[in-house]
Amino acid sequence: MINPILIPAWLEGALQPVEKLDVHLRGLRHKAVSIFVMNQGRILIQQRALHKYHTPGLWANTCCTHPHWDEPAQDCANRRLTEELGITGLNLVPRGQIEYRAKVGTEMIEHEVVDVFVSEAPNDLTIQPNPEEVNAVRWVSPGDLQRELCDTPRIFTPWLHIYMADHAQTILGSN
Repeated sequence: MINPILIPAWLEGALQPVEKLDVHLRGLRHKAVSIFVMNQGRILIQQRALHKYHTPGLWANTCCTHPHWDEPAQDCANRRLTEELGITGLNLVPRGQIEYRAKVGTEMIEHEVVDVFVSEAPNDLTIQPNPEEVNAVRWVSPGDLQRELCDTPRIFTPWLHIYMADHAQTILGSN
């Protein structure tokens, strides 16, 4: 079932709360957060749950979501890491904002203004994926990820392609 969460979207030049599915069906510009958890140069990526309403079963960065109305981006990022992956206690470092627009299904468009966060995880990081959100997780080096994006592009989300093609240095630069 699709969660009727209201997220901050721009309508007529001002932020307004809009239902999440409506935002994607109308391709409205809206706020989002993306997190890249790193460990010894590797990125934790997730395969989205198979029942997600868009991009089910595709591989994405560690975690991404939409903040609730008036929820600070950093709080949202920490909340969602816990909800999706059971990860707590990481120091999330802001890496700026990225805006992109991409088709995420036959009738849906993501037009996001994304606050990006990166964190270096300890070797003993506990990961407990929520099966409602995540089908699988794995660690991958940036080089291997770039190769996989080229060799098997259809198994990755559009936003991961954009992040790695256009913003890898900003995101993955020195932690």
